[in-house]
Amino acid sequence: MKVKKYDQFNESCYQAQLDNGLTVTLLPKAGYHKTYATFTTNYGSIDNTFVPAGSTEMQRFPDGIAHFLEHKMFEKADHDAFQIFGQYGASANAFTSFTKTSYLFSATRHLQDNLMTLLDFVQDPYFTPATVDKEKGIIGQEIEMYDDDPSWRLYFGMIGNLYPNHPLQYDIAGTTESIAKITADDLYAAYRTFYHPENMTLFVVGNFDPDEVLGWITTNQATKKFAAFQPIERKIPETATDGHDIIPYRTIDMPVNRAKSIVGVKGLLPIEAGAAALKYRAAVNVLLELLFGDTSADYLRLYDQGIIDDTFGYDFELQSGFNFVTFSGETDDPAQFDAAIIDVLENWRTAVVGQEAALALVKKEMIGRVVFMANSLEAIANRYDQRLFGTATIFDEPGIIDQLTLADLQTVAEQLLTSQAISEYQIRPQAKS
Repeated sequence: MKVKKYDQFNESCYQAQLDNGLTVTLLPKAGYHKTYATFTTNYGSIDNTFVPAGSTEMQRFPDGIAHFLEHKMFEKADHDAFQIFGQYGASANAFTSFTKTSYLFSATRHLQDNLMTLLDFVQDPYFTPATVDKEKGIIGQEIEMYDDDPSWRLYFGMIGNLYPNHPLQYDIAGTTESIAKITADDLYAAYRTFYHPENMTLFVVGNFDPDEVLGWITTNQATKKFAAFQPIERKIPETATDGHDIIPYRTIDMPVNRAKSIVGVKGLLPIEAGAAALKYRAAVNVLLELLFGDTSADYLRLYDQGIIDDTFGYDFELQSGFNFVTFSGETDDPAQFDAAIIDVLENWRTAVVGQEAALALVKKEMIGRVVFMANSLEAIANRYDQRLFGTATIFDEPGIIDQLTLADLQTVAEQLLTSQAISEYQIRPQAKS
């Protein structure tokens, strides 16, 4: 195993790649009672067009298939994986994002049993036409619930503005129409393509001996046979680097008491994976805190003027292949809200140039947040993304943040905060009949 030491945190991270291609990352933390593990495949909702394993032809699959597959993995011919986790005192779950699907558990005992359960149920697919049809009704209800959620509609409305020709625009769960087309054969095709150990990572953090745990995992994997890995060919549409494909403005009516508005900024240029991506994320987060943190001059001004209130918030999304920022809130005047946010973005230099003291304060605050998260097993595991950040972990972040300069922020701002990358989306109250 390779060992990466973090002397500042008194932590060591162990990593090994097994013969079948599976990457295993272990982070032992003495003194913790709980262990948390994630088993992740680099397969998310945007991967709906690909060459299935064993084929040479590119094929378009129904939207929502990655999420549907995640749901179906727990059900087996004679049991449900949740039942086995329950017998061993573990809490299990799973989630699908735009770019990955993760299966996870947390437990305070029976670590070996729970780890083997995690590996075994994810590596043993079972789908039939009957069980697939049954799941369509369950996921359909989930989709309808989100369709009625104004905040969810606002978020995906903005993504549709920023990425109108990209599968990002589609809800992770798909639509009731798209999931109706999913078959058991589709699920097996997606599984064989993306669930090969070569395309997966296992991350375990908690109180354990890394050599012992790696031994359990290696033994488990050695008993299983996998087909030779076929390099994955995905078709992800390119987006315009000048932003000409962005929809600048849309609005819809919904039964809400107060309007909701969101301003989005699309990262137009590709971000290099590895340490560069981690630095970019840190720089953008520090920049946003300087602009819109709750002690920043612009935030306080807009709050005092009543343009924003406690519903205001911003979010930065960085995943493999794309990144964007959103600023949203409830408002009595969506046009005024949008104009005020865009004005701050276009005049970002006021909050950056010459603001060494403000930068130092924000960096201390953000380092403190990361150090606090480093005490959470869930945060440590869920922030790990080998495909995007390489071998970096949460423990690399404080040093990266600490080294950021105003010049770094200015470079990122000039790259990200461009007028052609900005879009607006609003939800207005329906007229009462």
